[in-house]
Amino acid sequence: MEFTPVTLLYDICLMSLLIFIAKVIRTKIKLFQNLYIPTALIAGFLGVAGGPFGLDILPLSSQASSYSGILIAVLFATMYLGRQEKASFKKMLDGVGDTFFLNTASEIGQYGVAILFGIFVLGALFPGIHSCFALMMPAGFVGGHGTAAAIGSMLEGAGWSDALTIGQTFATFGLLLGIFGGIAIINFCARRGYTRIIRKISAMPEDMKTGLIYKENRTSMGENTISPMSLDPLTWHLGLVMVSVGGAYLINFYIVKWFPNISIPIYGLALVCGLVVQKILKWCSLNEYVDRRVISRIGSCAADYLVGFGVATINIGVVIQYWKPMLLLCLLGTVFVVLFFFIISRKFFRNFWVERGIYIFGWSTGVMSIAVLLLRVVDPEFKSGVLEDSGFAWIFISFIDIACVTFLPLLVLQGYGLVAGLVLTAAAALCVVLSGIRYGIAKEKADALRPGEKEILEKL
Repeated sequence: MEFTPVTLLYDICLMSLLIFIAKVIRTKIKLFQNLYIPTALIAGFLGVAGGPFGLDILPLSSQASSYSGILIAVLFATMYLGRQEKASFKKMLDGVGDTFFLNTASEIGQYGVAILFGIFVLGALFPGIHSCFALMMPAGFVGGHGTAAAIGSMLEGAGWSDALTIGQTFATFGLLLGIFGGIAIINFCARRGYTRIIRKISAMPEDMKTGLIYKENRTSMGENTISPMSLDPLTWHLGLVMVSVGGAYLINFYIVKWFPNISIPIYGLALVCGLVVQKILKWCSLNEYVDRRVISRIGSCAADYLVGFGVATINIGVVIQYWKPMLLLCLLGTVFVVLFFFIISRKFFRNFWVERGIYIFGWSTGVMSIAVLLLRVVDPEFKSGVLEDSGFAWIFISFIDIACVTFLPLLVLQGYGLVAGLVLTAAAALCVVLSGIRYGIAKEKADALRPGEKEILEKL
């Protein structure tokens, strides 16, 4: 069937219907509430069930699997667009340095260990396996569906047709591990008195279970920064995002035309274009009329559809074909994040080690929203300061994240996987060591109060 603009509209409408059905399921069925499964992920599962590998009743077009690559460009375009804050690296190190070092270690360490595992283990067990296969595990785990789509789309462009499906599968497994594994760890720690603010899962706020916010708890998703008499505020913000995305595709068009041997990821260009648009806004004295919350909502909306389309278009045949190496990598990823929580987080965080560690666990297996969800289970009102500290540290970690997503696939494809894996693993170990040297190593028992905790707990 010929792909037309109407076909695109049908696909979007169909995914919107799946998201609607998934939301109803999420709000009405207790089982799904208690499992805390994101609505977009449920929609993706519905898509798989009704797709060609299930009931074959959903008429998603053959291009539906390519939407993830486009939506990730939209998401990356929103990452810095509208940001007003200026942050000092020294101030960050003085205030939340252990959070910075350990969050960084968890990310680059997962990439490094996976790449080395792919070279020395998968390469021996499965001769001929693609050199970037192992890279897709951390792309899906610590990166989530967005990063898996970004790297997968780039590798598909480089000739590996199965990359996107493999990446989305890892991301889906990671997301489920983050939810189920995170809840299991919280229960374990709560029973042993390791948590500081909350003692049982049943104390979780009801709106987190149903996904519906009661009227008295609602907040604004943004402000009207321009008058609707001249232009609708949403049009203004969406337009800024799409200018950044369009700029990325335009630049890529000319790069391919003039330098056919050079490949630069679209999502990386979209991020740069977003920064350029932000600079132009500042130069025109218009930057204060961009609401970061509205920009973030646009990015989150793109991410929901990205997850929905990404999961719904997973090629089950490819998953079956590669189930053995994928299983080994999933086990590797699980062992990595569990050990990081119980060893590194427990010994190297100055205080609230469970709260800080579970945030890293959620972030290292899925997306930021899962990290926040797990944190809210153990710290419902965010009294520990973990959310603020992680957000401050993320301003700087994000540059490392972008570098990994942008350059690692290129390095591995060019045959520098061993070097990249060793450097990343060594850098992760160095981050842990530096954190221990500067901020100390906890000698207290896991359930003992640490510096700063008593003062915060007395205010509760």
